Amino acid sequence: MMIGATLLAGLDAVIVRSLAGGVHPLIIGFFRALFGLIAVLPWIVGRVDLRASSYRWMHVLRAALKLASLVTLFVAFAHAPLADATAINFTMPIFLTLGAWLFLRERIGAERLLAVLAGFIGITIIIRPGATAFDPWLLFALAGAILTATIQLILRKMAQRDTTDQLVAWNLLSMVPLGLLVALPVWQTPTPAQLGLLALQGFLGAMNMTLITRAFSMADASFLAPLDFLRLPIVAVLAFLFFGEIAPAATWIGAAVIFASALLTARGLRWSREHKE
Repeated sequence: MMIGATLLAGLDAVIVRSLAGGVHPLIIGFFRALFGLIAVLPWIVGRVDLRASSYRWMHVLRAALKLASLVTLFVAFAHAPLADATAINFTMPIFLTLGAWLFLRERIGAERLLAVLAGFIGITIIIRPGATAFDPWLLFALAGAILTATIQLILRKMAQRDTTDQLVAWNLLSMVPLGLLVALPVWQTPTPAQLGLLALQGFLGAMNMTLITRAFSMADASFLAPLDFLRLPIVAVLAFLFFGEIAPAATWIGAAVIFASALLTARGLRWSREHKE
C-alpha cells in the first residue's frame, strides 16, 4: 500500500506538470480539494461525527496551511525539475525536528543535530545557491516542506482529542471553500481535457491518503517511512518518460544526504519517545 501511494504521488507530479501554463496553481489546489472531497464524501457521511471535534477553528487553520503547502509544491512541480523538487520535499522531517525543538521544547540530541545539519547540506547540494544552475523555483518546494512540518506540529496537539477520521474529514471540508476563495481572483474555467486531469488528480490524491492511512494502521511507522523515499526514483523515471528530464548527479547526491538525514532524524525521534515513555 505504501509503495502504491508513492506511485500515485509520482503521477500527481506528472499531472501538475502537464497542466502547467494552462491552469493556475491556485485553481489546481481548489480542484484537488474538491474532487478529493467528492471521492471520500460517502465515507465522511457514513462514518465521521464532525460535531464531536474539539478543534473547529484549528481545522480551518490546518486546512489553510495544507492548501498553501500544496500550491507551493504545485508551483515547484510546474517550473523546476520534478526529481529536484521531490528530493527537496523530503526535508520535511528536518524542519519538523527544528520546530519541535523551538516551539514544543523537545530535546535534540547530538545525533538529531547532526542529521539536521546534514539535511541542510543536502539542500545546498541540490539547490546550488550562487551557482549558474541555481533554480529559484526549488525554493517553493522548500517552502512546501516547511509548511508541511508546521502542519505536523499542529496535528500533534489535535490528535490528542480528535480521531484520524475527524482530522481527515475536517481537512477536506475546510479546504474546498478556502481553495475557492483564493482561486476566484485568478479564475479561468478549465477546458474539458484539463478538468479531466484535475478530476483524476483529485481521485489519486484521495486514494493516496487512503492507502497511507491504511498502511500506517497495519505496520510500524519506522518500517513504512523509508518506503516513501521510493518517490524519487519513481518521479525520476516518470519525468524522463513524459518530459525527457534526466536528473543530474547533484540531485542524487543531495537526495542521498537528505535521505540519510531524514532517517537519522526519525530514529532519534523514535528513541526520544521510547526514552520518555
